[in-house]
Amino acid sequence: MSRRNSPPCATLAPDPGRRYFLLAVVNGVTVCVSAPMLAVTVEQTSVALPKEVGGVPLPDTELAQAAVDVVRAASPAFLFNHSMRTYLFGAMLAEVDKVNYDQEMIFVAAALHDLGLTSLYATPDHTFEVDGANAAKEFLASRGVTEARAELVWNAIALHTSALVDHQAPQVGLVGSGAGADVFASQLTLLRAERVRAVVETFPRGSFNTEFRDLLVGHCQRKPFSQRGTWLDGFCRAHNPGLTYPDLETRLLTTHFPD
Repeated sequence: MSRRNSPPCATLAPDPGRRYFLLAVVNGVTVCVSAPMLAVTVEQTSVALPKEVGGVPLPDTELAQAAVDVVRAASPAFLFNHSMRTYLFGAMLAEVDKVNYDQEMIFVAAALHDLGLTSLYATPDHTFEVDGANAAKEFLASRGVTEARAELVWNAIALHTSALVDHQAPQVGLVGSGAGADVFASQLTLLRAERVRAVVETFPRGSFNTEFRDLLVGHCQRKPFSQRGTWLDGFCRAHNPGLTYPDLETRLLTTHFPD
């Protein structure tokens, strides 16, 4: 809480990356709350998930619910639903491939995998995958989760769009498999139609395709160089036509070492 005649909320942040919001003004006293604290406040109005969808049980633990609250607070509805579908499709594909996995941790990873695309968790320079992985690991560390389990979540999120995930334990790839199924319908033909329908009915797609496209465009325009060398590299270049990106051949031919 600020004192009388204190500066506006926007000037209270100790660093430019932290956002503060005006909560109330009472008798001339300004009450401000930081963005992370606002997320905690929203957590107080938790909405329970169904016990199962399409035959896939959803983890009913305090940690899983806390992850749901975090992503609800930070994300638009279409992105939250995508995160839930990512877990469900990933779990269904795990059944097909007979992959054993830590249900709670993979659920948390799926729930939080796109936090890096939100204004609350994006940094100026990292890829959205790394931002999301870092946020998830911090979330888990603050709740006493072991380093090994937190590292599983970090890898599952950071690598969910990367071919390098194939060199990890199979469960690490479930977030990427689930996200690919939801975004591009990858491997959906391996799943029974009624199970896919149950997922979409519980967590509707709506206009996900265009809203997610717009979210990625905004990300690329705010951080045009952050996704170089990733699956979004060409997409970001296409949506920043006025920018000159570093060119490998030019750098190679113009780099000189002292004689």
